[in-house]
Amino acid sequence: MGSKRGLSLPRRSVSGIAGAALLVASGAIHLDLYLTGYRTIPTIGWLFLLQVIAAFALAAAVGAVSLWPKALVGTEFTLAAASGALFGLGTLGGYLLSLRIGLFGFTEVRTTAGIVAGIIDVAIFAALAVAIGSGPVTLGLNRAVPARRAFSVIAAVSVIALVLLAVDVASPKTQPAAPVASGTTTLQARDIGGKMVLTDAAGRTLYSFAPDSPNKSVCYGSCAAYWPPVTGAPTAGTGITGKIGTIKRTDGTTQLTYDGHPLYTYIGDNAPGQDNGNNINLNGGLWLVVPVSAG
Repeated sequence: MGSKRGLSLPRRSVSGIAGAALLVASGAIHLDLYLTGYRTIPTIGWLFLLQVIAAFALAAAVGAVSLWPKALVGTEFTLAAASGALFGLGTLGGYLLSLRIGLFGFTEVRTTAGIVAGIIDVAIFAALAVAIGSGPVTLGLNRAVPARRAFSVIAAVSVIALVLLAVDVASPKTQPAAPVASGTTTLQARDIGGKMVLTDAAGRTLYSFAPDSPNKSVCYGSCAAYWPPVTGAPTAGTGITGKIGTIKRTDGTTQLTYDGHPLYTYIGDNAPGQDNGNNINLNGGLWLVVPVSAG
């Protein structure tokens, strides 16, 4: 005669460890984004830092209880796994809101890192929800039907989340065109961080965008909202020896160039003399201050 209790299998442990690994991956992506530019974005920077801390903390908690056999039959595992699963959906929700309508004044753009992170968020939910739904698996018909129902719900939620991600990635919110500036814009050289860089008359640091070409800017929509193009009629201040020019943008504005580089400011610079946008990879490419030779 076989035991009515059946045989317990470590399915929860396997799914929990997978969920913990995915949480680490999500935290690592957001940490990289935080360090390479998002830390300078008001409010969003702090949210990214909190996301990183929460992801690694939850990964440690879920991993620990997944390797602790007694926790697999108690509430510890369920609480840790449920927190991780909700974290995955919550992070995905924040990303989708930022793509669709903006979040705290920041509208996200399509990036490979963002799309990968979104897929990982769905996988976090699926792995940890499966772990919760599995329970201590008992061989027997009495557990088979409820398990199938639970997994069907998990699969449905995961598919819906992936569809929403695909739709929002395919059609993110489009920012309105930047207003046309009037008057003149004076370019000048200023010592920032020990080197002479290009600024406007107010002392705001100007930047170049690596994906641009000398006669074309590729920064539009959300990119232009956070890296406003420098427009107006150009004039050279004291010490400016490079070639100043202009290009026509597709929205009809005239953008200034310096030595063939279309010029931008950065909303992360809150005062003259700051260069928070230097050497960060954001909105699809690398941003750099524009060096000048002062006469």
